[in-house]
Amino acid sequence: MMNTRPFNAYLDKLNEVTILLPKHYYDGKSAFFYIESGHDVTKMTIVEKQEFEMMVKYVCHISETPDFGSEHIILDERLMRTDLQMGSVIRTEEFDHLFYYDGELGAMYSPEKTNFRVWAPTATEAFVKFKERSDSPLRYITMKRGPRGTFEATLPEQAEGYYYQYQVRINNIWHEAVDPYAKMVSVHSEWARIVDENHMHVPQNKLPPFSSPLDAVIYEASIRDLSVQPESGIKQRGKYLGLTEEGTQSPDGQPTGLDYVASLGVTHIEFLPFFDFFGVSDVDASVNYNWGYNPLYFNVPEGSFSTNAADLYARTVELKRMIEALHKKELRVIMDVVYNHVFIRETSSFERLVPGYYFRQGPDGMPSNGSGCGNDFASERKMARKFILDSLEYWLTAYNLDGFRFDLMGLIDVETMQEAVKRVRAKKPDAVILGEGWDLNTALSAEKKATIQNEQQLPGTAFFNDRFRDSIKGSTFQLFEPGFAFGNRQLMDHAFAAYTANVGCAGIDRLFHSPAQSVNYVECHDNYTLWDKLEACFPGDTLQNKRKHRLATAFVLLSQGIPFLHAGQEFCRTKHGVENSYTSSDIINQIDWRRRGEYIDQVEYVKGLIKLRKSHGAWRMRTEEEICHHIVRWPSNVDTLSIWLKDVGFYGAWHDILLSFNTGASISSFILPEGDPWDQIVSGSIVGTTPVAKGLVTGYIDGFSCAVFVR
Repeated sequence: MMNTRPFNAYLDKLNEVTILLPKHYYDGKSAFFYIESGHDVTKMTIVEKQEFEMMVKYVCHISETPDFGSEHIILDERLMRTDLQMGSVIRTEEFDHLFYYDGELGAMYSPEKTNFRVWAPTATEAFVKFKERSDSPLRYITMKRGPRGTFEATLPEQAEGYYYQYQVRINNIWHEAVDPYAKMVSVHSEWARIVDENHMHVPQNKLPPFSSPLDAVIYEASIRDLSVQPESGIKQRGKYLGLTEEGTQSPDGQPTGLDYVASLGVTHIEFLPFFDFFGVSDVDASVNYNWGYNPLYFNVPEGSFSTNAADLYARTVELKRMIEALHKKELRVIMDVVYNHVFIRETSSFERLVPGYYFRQGPDGMPSNGSGCGNDFASERKMARKFILDSLEYWLTAYNLDGFRFDLMGLIDVETMQEAVKRVRAKKPDAVILGEGWDLNTALSAEKKATIQNEQQLPGTAFFNDRFRDSIKGSTFQLFEPGFAFGNRQLMDHAFAAYTANVGCAGIDRLFHSPAQSVNYVECHDNYTLWDKLEACFPGDTLQNKRKHRLATAFVLLSQGIPFLHAGQEFCRTKHGVENSYTSSDIINQIDWRRRGEYIDQVEYVKGLIKLRKSHGAWRMRTEEEICHHIVRWPSNVDTLSIWLKDVGFYGAWHDILLSFNTGASISSFILPEGDPWDQIVSGSIVGTTPVAKGLVTGYIDGFSCAVFVR
């Protein structure tokens, strides 16, 4: 190992070495260079020379690619020696092709032995460092270089529960790394642990096939938020097991937790991250709060949600029990996955095992930072893509999940997302796949990003429709800018386009080619809740704010596309004016079961809307062509948007449906389409399938409310 390098040499392409000579090294001048590989010494050809203020750069061609499993020495004519370091060769397509490994990685356990396999193609040596218990002495196994950049070792003993790390030598520096393929880690994620997957088994409930993402009603929640409040009546508060408890009640005798969510009629519950993340203590979760968008180990359940993070199997078994408890209630589970970045690049296992490979760099050589977290995962590289796909398949099969929500999906490349959809749907054809398709500033060309702009390349993926959100709620980034549901009639045309899932038949630029690509929402864990924005724009006007809130939620649940609700939205959830609560306390983030009682009329209204949506297929049209054929904008007054679902008897009991959204404070009236008279089934705070008025030719809509007429 070289303690002092007289100059630096880097392998930047398979047959190209870049040499940087400091100016103080013989004025940065050398006439020729050699590469020494074992006993062979070969002269390199200088093909380029550039002078800089502090150094001189030489680019040299070599006739044969150096063996990546060995050390190589670079010499100049003075026989001054330096080691050949791994440079930007790792980011070349040739490297990706040469070292792509499609086999199993990680610790593969059997009672007689455990096999270890890690991908570290630029390493020259590797060990497994392990111990039997947390306080046991350390032991080591030498790993042998295997195919395509892997290192392998076998521990010939019963090793269930052992703690282990990898040690790899790269560029003459030793790195320690927890296995990125680990399925369990120690408390605080300092070691990977060897598991027997037979001891992680929980019987799975097989639900009937789900018909279409358009039949979904998604409910986004945090595992912790749903059960942490003392008034929840839940014993295992903030834990996986808290959402297995049945019969739990709030002080007013109303159901909470699992029973409550099941009573709403939603079809899917989408949980904020529950993989292993930084920010919350595994030992005392009450000390910190974090949403979980700080990934540590992607294939390990988060320890703070378990009753005992130190136990080898507690977090896995308890998570699986939670998922199956939800399945018993016919609730499907979507996992929020964050493959676009890691918590800290420099200390991540990916960077320690293959420095410079797993993360994008900008043209300036600095880490790409579209995520805002200091790093963007290079999903377009073959082994990075493999990790994402392997991880998705593991969660899908081992934990019996029903879909995935991709955080900052626009940072992931199109090909990876296409392959993810293919891989997931091969295992579970009815899985729901959705993500944030924002166009963020990452070092990936525009046509390769999994953004809304590239939706035609991703027909099996749904996108959060920010145009819907901003049309109905108002600007996410300008607190006091009101949306259509707040009374902004200037957004009427945009609201109509949003109603049609922005598929392009409303006279406004197309966003999607299928309603199944539009996730319709006005509130999620990010940014101000709908209620907090209303209270900021119209402080103290509680009665009207409740009506506007109801109007916005009705627009979500009765529009074409996939409706998405934030947990607690149905009872005007507040975070007390906190716009970004990712590290706020439980007081800010918890589901307030007392408030649910105070706003029970809102809850019943939302439950009625969900039931209504399910009752007729006209709210769930499958194609752009159907929407453009059946949906007509009907004339009303300046404050009211009326939408006629025409000739829809094919979809359900009613032949015609007319929805009207009044964004004015006064009662609105208009002449209903002629022909047979109409019945009204939604009025003010009343919603159902039984008429509240019959034989109508004129429609009346209360201020800031939704009305539905049928015939």
